[in-house]
Amino acid sequence: MDLFSATAQPNILPYDGDVRYYGKILGTEKAQYYLEKLLQQVEWKNDEAVIFGKHIVTKRKAAWYGDSAYAYTYSNTTKHALPWTKDLLALKSLIEEQVGSKFNSCLLNLYHSGEEGMAWHSDDEKALGKHTTIASLSLGADRKFSFKHKSSSQTLSLILERGSLLVMQGTTQSHWLHSLPKSRKVKAPRINLTFRTIIE
Repeated sequence: MDLFSATAQPNILPYDGDVRYYGKILGTEKAQYYLEKLLQQVEWKNDEAVIFGKHIVTKRKAAWYGDSAYAYTYSNTTKHALPWTKDLLALKSLIEEQVGSKFNSCLLNLYHSGEEGMAWHSDDEKALGKHTTIASLSLGADRKFSFKHKSSSQTLSLILERGSLLVMQGTTQSHWLHSLPKSRKVKAPRINLTFRTIIE
């Protein structure tokens, strides 16, 4: 069995889902290299959402890349994927090797500091299909990441370290919410790359 396969990592969820934390898959220098490159190269834009009929522009910035110009709709707004950059393709190849799955797109989020976070949500959009696999690579500041069960409200949290990989798969999105809580203690930026598969 491949030591880096998802089954070699323990499932951190107690039930109704499958989440594997690989820890750091990039060394400190490599993680810093990619952080600086992506801050410069990615076409960052403030994220937008329509929540309860109100148009919101977030401080957090986002970008969407893929094999083709996939349309991806979440929070009632639609993005069209940009062509991969050389660095994003290198990271995609590394993640695919680690996880043993192929991905055709990546949603990136830039949090300038701990003052910016992400509220409870599931990545359960129709375009991702059922029981999707999402591989999440963290660069920059270490941040707390939390899960909450939709029925029992049980919660659990972990720290996503710089250069680390988290994989959500199976029925996770059907039964669990996840969030990135805000923290005033965190002053440095964080980039989160979530590799996904859009169902055409």
